[in-house]
Amino acid sequence: MKAVVTVMLKTGVLDPQGKAIGQALAGLGFSGVGEVRAGKIIEIELAETDPAKAKAQAEEMARKLLANTVIESFRVEVA
Repeated sequence: MKAVVTVMLKTGVLDPQGKAIGQALAGLGFSGVGEVRAGKIIEIELAETDPAKAKAQAEEMARKLLANTVIESFRVEVA
């Protein structure tokens, strides 16, 4: 089973990478681009076959290692 963990900075946390991407897009002539936020996606292959258990396992991984829960939020999807 594959788990996909999406990690993003929480609202209100400064995102210099997102700001740089937004400025670069404007510099390339893309108009109408609002705020840009950058994050990361982590794909994990799990041996677990129960979707609920796989999601719980991936959420625990995110809380313990993959996301800094002080400044980042995460979402887990299991396929």
